[in-house]
Amino acid sequence: MLRVTLRGVRAHAVRFALSVLAVALGVAFVTGTFSLRTMLSGTFHGIIDASAPADVYVQGDETVPGGTSMGGGLMVGEQRTGVPYELADELSAVDGVDVAIADVTGQIVLVGADGTAVQSTQAPSFGLAFDERDPGLSLLDGRAPTAADEIAVESATLASSGLAIGDGTRVVLAGEVHEVTVVGEVDGGGPMAGATLVFLPVDVALATYAPEGTVSTIAVYGPGDVDEEALAATVGAALADGTLTGADGAEAVTGQSLRDSLTSDIDEMLGFVTAFLLIFAAISLFVGGYLITNTFAMSVRQRVREFALLRAVGASPAQVFGVVVGQAAVVGLVGSALGVAGGLGLVSVLRVGLEQVGMDLVGDIPLETSTVVLCLVLGTVVSMVAAAVPGRRAALVAPVEAMRGDVSVPERSLRLRGVLGGAVVALGALAVGVAALWPDATGAEPLLGLGAAVTVAGVLVAAPALARSVLRVLAVPFVRWLPPLGRLARGNVVRNPRRTASTAGALVIGMTLVGAVSVIAATGQASLSRVVESTTNADLVLRSVTNVVPEGAVDDVMALPEVGRADALAFTIGGTSPEPGVAPAPEDMGVIAAVGPGVLGGSVVVDVVAGDVDDLDDTHVVVNQRVIGEGWDVGDEVTAATAAGTRTFTVAAVIDTRVLGGAVLVTPAVLDELAPGAAQSTDTVFVDAGAGVTVDELRAAVADAVAPYVVVSVQDRDEFVDQMAGQVDQVLVILYALLGLSLVIAVLGIVNTLALSVIERTREIGLLRAVGLGRLQVAGVVTVESVLTAVFGTVVGLALGVGLASVLPRVYAEEGLDQLVVPWGGLGLMLALAVVVGVLAAVWPGARAARLRVLDAIATPD
Repeated sequence: MLRVTLRGVRAHAVRFALSVLAVALGVAFVTGTFSLRTMLSGTFHGIIDASAPADVYVQGDETVPGGTSMGGGLMVGEQRTGVPYELADELSAVDGVDVAIADVTGQIVLVGADGTAVQSTQAPSFGLAFDERDPGLSLLDGRAPTAADEIAVESATLASSGLAIGDGTRVVLAGEVHEVTVVGEVDGGGPMAGATLVFLPVDVALATYAPEGTVSTIAVYGPGDVDEEALAATVGAALADGTLTGADGAEAVTGQSLRDSLTSDIDEMLGFVTAFLLIFAAISLFVGGYLITNTFAMSVRQRVREFALLRAVGASPAQVFGVVVGQAAVVGLVGSALGVAGGLGLVSVLRVGLEQVGMDLVGDIPLETSTVVLCLVLGTVVSMVAAAVPGRRAALVAPVEAMRGDVSVPERSLRLRGVLGGAVVALGALAVGVAALWPDATGAEPLLGLGAAVTVAGVLVAAPALARSVLRVLAVPFVRWLPPLGRLARGNVVRNPRRTASTAGALVIGMTLVGAVSVIAATGQASLSRVVESTTNADLVLRSVTNVVPEGAVDDVMALPEVGRADALAFTIGGTSPEPGVAPAPEDMGVIAAVGPGVLGGSVVVDVVAGDVDDLDDTHVVVNQRVIGEGWDVGDEVTAATAAGTRTFTVAAVIDTRVLGGAVLVTPAVLDELAPGAAQSTDTVFVDAGAGVTVDELRAAVADAVAPYVVVSVQDRDEFVDQMAGQVDQVLVILYALLGLSLVIAVLGIVNTLALSVIERTREIGLLRAVGLGRLQVAGVVTVESVLTAVFGTVVGLALGVGLASVLPRVYAEEGLDQLVVPWGGLGLMLALAVVVGVLAAVWPGARAARLRVLDAIATPD
């Protein structure tokens, strides 16, 4: 039977080609996801190895909330209490220690040759102390920076900036603009994935990033290839014997243990990204399964005589079933192999794209044996499972069918399937309705997700029963405007509703997701815009592309005579109590923000749940229950912990706001105590015009004041609202791109079905040609069939997606989705796109039908 199986694949290669392509696309996504994750993991591991190369690290022995910034708000690792900078010199004198170097680093903005800030995507920008003793750094060209107006730049940063040694430029350091000269090019010791690295003289870095004289870690290097455990024990003993100044509260850990901790956090975060991408890969494979099922169902229909002959010559039902499933296994194996190669190509293209925006991924594209085996097995199993139902139908063909002139597979009534599908839809709708009516009940969100999944499954089950009535309505314009082509096309798609529904099923799934995402995005934008617009009263808003507005820019704006009021929102990351009276644990991280007098209720309108925001002072705080959680009341105790210390406050007021992301709001003086100097950042400044000053005059003055700082943008209220809402668009583009793969596979399903349908109806097409139907008319019939199938799948999918997504504002009103918006224009565009898709999908099958020779087609047996 193996020979029969392989011969069947070879004899019907065209029929299976698009199924192979569907499997290849889904598997390519899986392969690409794993390969990309491995490359990202290797790149970040390389960054960690390059940034933490020492044998031993001395750090504080207490953990505080925070971590190491990897850009884009990504924090990894634990943050510890600081250690004195001077301890590095004492450690250098310990026996067995070659050199000890304090880690002095912080934020900086480098202005490139084009006058704009050097920034690569969301990669961070670091300023570091250049210590010539550091074994991890090497000077490639020029010399080390020594004067306050000199810098050295890492090689990749120097290339992307357009600067050269000897060029003058500017840096924004500690909120001030400084004129500097590039005097050296430095090798950072490894890949930096687009991070901007600028090296400063040690004294400048210390004054800027360690004004209190403490640093996060001290890197300790031993002579040559030293044993890290032994060196850590030596350093630990020196810290414990009481002879080193500032050794209290410090501990020694091996470099490998620190690197392992950081890489573990990176791998955990990349695991989330991998899971996110694999969800879309699973959707693609599921949609591909529809295509495979349809292909084999039509193949079985066309090869009934062949299977009957197999039964007549002694093949058992199990053997016939094995032939069909075996052919599916061959399709899956070939498609999976192509998919593995396609996944590597996909990552190669993505890698080039990332390099264009400054993020270099290290090493060759990885292809692990486990990934190859997993993808081959996955594609093959999906294909075999998809072919199981058609295979069972082939196995049940009676041997006597081989002796009949007209052989066909009897179709069962759709009534039972319609009733069953309707019952499943009703069950899913009931679950969705319960979640919508009682959104605050425990388990409402899981019930909503389960109900949505059941509803989609029910619609797919009932689709063949719906197809006839829905398609007759959709075909009305074609029947009226394109006689007789429209009538013939309608008859063809209605004649076999199972095939039409199965073909459109892949599109139903894709369009359900697209419709739901569109409604969620439009609802999210409208809800966010309404909240920002109704709670922001300022004339202008200052923001930064680095998410940090330089302190000097804030001071310069406040000093303008055109400014009547300027409120800067500064913040730091720290530990906050998870509930009243409970000290924060290291994992209880939150934003601690500072607001000046009059900000709450002035520049920012907030909902006061309890208390009075005017009671905010150095011993009282305001808590935002939307961030910190409910259960808080006036008089409760809340603790805020940072690297600089821990304070316990009394709650003066409880507010509810989405605009301010702080869990705990304190006064500027308190924030200066908890996060002195560079430990705090300003992300937003609200500016109001002075008396008699127009908004245009204010904007011109503010724009001139912040221009030297390069990274600061000046927005009016409408622009600020649009920018906040635009964040939803960025997510939407990613989701649409990922869903696009499932839609491509759905289109292939239409192409495949039409092509097989042309083969199945060869004699019918020949007879139509014989009675006067022209080539273009034949192609037109196929095109209308394709358009009707595509529009049917799109209409059902969009209706389902919009209906399910419309429930979300009921369930997620407290999270901000409280303004239901249905993007009718976008949905109309999707319908128009369905027509275009239908036309394009019919090009090859239509041309194939038009080229059939009349006499040969008539002579073809049914």
